[in-house]
Amino acid sequence: MSRPITSDDGWWLAMLWVVDDQGVITFRDAAPVGGPPPGPPLLRMGPILSGALSGMILEENGRLSVRLNVVVPPDDPARPWLCPLAIRAAFKWEPMRAATMRPNEIAEAVLSGFVRGVEALSRP
Repeated sequence: MSRPITSDDGWWLAMLWVVDDQGVITFRDAAPVGGPPPGPPLLRMGPILSGALSGMILEENGRLSVRLNVVVPPDDPARPWLCPLAIRAAFKWEPMRAATMRPNEIAEAVLSGFVRGVEALSRP
């Protein structure tokens, strides 16, 4: 995970990725052995990551303040699993919750949620 920063408008920003001996793996490398399911991988990963951070993410207008996107989009939009498993993550934290946590505790919670999300990719 990159060193997180907080933007002027209150978004906590970081990049997260998975590497092996050859470098950053693809989402396909983390997919089930039988092949990736339909839809983009962040569709599966996002709810797991958000759920892991339940209670920490600010809710605005009935929506969680979370934004996830791949760092490098796939060459072929019809094959969304064939791009590096590297994401940009942005969150706005619930102010009272964030005030009670040290920055490294918040980063650790995000990284733990990311790991759960990556592990969920391999489940059929």
